This record gives sequence, structure tokens and C-alpha cells, in this order.
Amino acid sequence: MAIKLINIGFGNIVSASRIIAIISPESAPVKRVISESRERGMLIDATYGRRTRSVIIADSGHIILSAVQPETVKHRLQASDTQLENEEVE
Repeated sequence: MAIKLINIGFGNIVSASRIIAIISPESAPVKRVISESRERGMLIDATYGRRTRSVIIADSGHIILSAVQPETVKHRLQASDTQLENEEVE
């Protein structure tokens, strides 16, 4: 079984099987989750100083900040799934 990797912007890649949620960073509860994970040392900032547009929650408890929109990450995840299905058929 192949490991599916998803590009989350600027050449940063995350294992698709480890993603629990991809959310928008605007709400107060999400901002609280980000600050708490920063304090615990579980925050991974993959924005390269850009504005955070999506927050990826991993099953390990890590919080990953990305400068890519949640919809874009979702489409990349779906494209990866489609590609793997096509490879299995061949």
C-alpha cells in the first residue's frame, strides 16, 4: 500500500492518512487551539510568513498551519485518491 502525500504549499508535504480535519483559522476556538498547540510545542507553521488560510489537524495532536485554502487542500486530497484508484485498476 502506497503512502499518500499531500502538498500543503511551498513544497511542504503531509501524509494524507494522518489528517483528521482541514479547517479555516478565523474562529476564536480555532485561534485558541493554535495558541495552545504553540505552547505545547505541537504547532508546525508551514506558512513561510504568509497569512494562515488553513489549519490541518493531525491524528498525532499536531496542528499544521498552511497558506493554502482549505478547499485547495481538499481538492489535492481528492486528486490523490483518484490517481491511486486509477493506478490500482491498471
